[in-house]
Order: sequence, then structure tokens, then C-alpha cells
Amino acid sequence: MANYIAIVHKEDKTDFGISFPDFPGCVTAGQTVDEAKHLAQEALALHSKGIIEDGEQLPSPSKLEDINADTD
Repeated sequence: MANYIAIVHKEDKTDFGISFPDFPGCVTAGQTVDEAKHLAQEALALHSKGIIEDGEQLPSPSKLEDINADTD
């Protein structure tokens, strides 16, 4: 299985958010890092399953350098 990059977001007085640059719209959050990590694994699995069920191919994993260079 491919390894996709997850980005952890955290601001004051918020939960830990996780998003996947290769899967727009696939986001989750948890009160702790461990909870967010667990929920992120579930979210990515469910999102990937939906893509496959729709007959589409999963994207190739991005390189960290490309994600860091993206200003959006």
C-alpha cells in the first residue's frame, strides 16, 4: 500500500485536525494526537474505499517537497 502524507493542524483552543493533500475533502479531528491519528486512518480508509467503489484510481502519493512548495 502507498504511503500518503497527512498534515496535522492545531491552533489554540482547537482539536487536532488532520488532512490529506492527495485526497481533497478527506479531513478529520480529535481531541488528542492519538485520537486524531486513529480517526485519520479510518477516514483515509473510508475515503479510499469510496474512490475505488466509484471505479476511479487512487492518486499517486505526492512528495513532501511538492506539498511544501504549494502555497495554497
